[in-house]
Amino acid sequence: MDLTGKTALITGASRGIGADTAKAFAAAGANVALVARGSEAIADLAGEIGDKAVAIPCDIARYWEVEQAVKNCVTAFGGLDILVNNAGVIEPISHLAQADPDSWGGVIDINLKGVFHGMRAALPVMLEAGGGTILTIGSGAAHGPVEAWSHYCASKAGALMLTRMADKENRADGIRAISLSPGTVATQMQREIKASGVNPVSQLDWSDHIPPDWVARTLLWMCSAEADPWLGDEISLRDEGVRRQVGLT
Repeated sequence: MDLTGKTALITGASRGIGADTAKAFAAAGANVALVARGSEAIADLAGEIGDKAVAIPCDIARYWEVEQAVKNCVTAFGGLDILVNNAGVIEPISHLAQADPDSWGGVIDINLKGVFHGMRAALPVMLEAGGGTILTIGSGAAHGPVEAWSHYCASKAGALMLTRMADKENRADGIRAISLSPGTVATQMQREIKASGVNPVSQLDWSDHIPPDWVARTLLWMCSAEADPWLGDEISLRDEGVRRQVGLT
């Protein structure tokens, strides 16, 4: 996939899936805007990538910060072609009857409202330019309840509906909106899940998780027309057919 001349804004770019995606997109020729709360980490990553990267510290739970991040991206690179809604959290893991309301709401602010904020800020820019691609990291948790993950399940289900809404309202104007459910990925989030000791996911062996690079390579493939059959829907990386199309082994 050649992304020369394209610009991608990636949220949660400081580590894990986001950092690997930034490297993969830059290697494919794209300019990358690295968005995260961890300003030092994205600055280091931007330095590693070079001139094709710019670090933009941002709390995606605050719309005005996301709007400004998009403006900074456009100023730096002249446009915005691809939005990767990757940022997400799962802590604090807790049962519904004991969940702290403020902490529960904080996860919704990042995982659900953060996705809306990204779409809301990016769509006008993309529509004016004649189109763009919006990729959102989903989860199997959007489709079924997982013990002590009420905040995560609810937020991922809502984020999937936002993908469907973005497609329904904007496909005719050139917007490609797709969700990706990667399965379990070897990132810091899985360490937090394992430490909780709650539900079967925490009992998985580390070798059961796929590397974040697989997710990055899939997101890159999703920028091509090969992923168009999934517009407005969710791709599962558990699907062996999808893995073969992406070239994962």
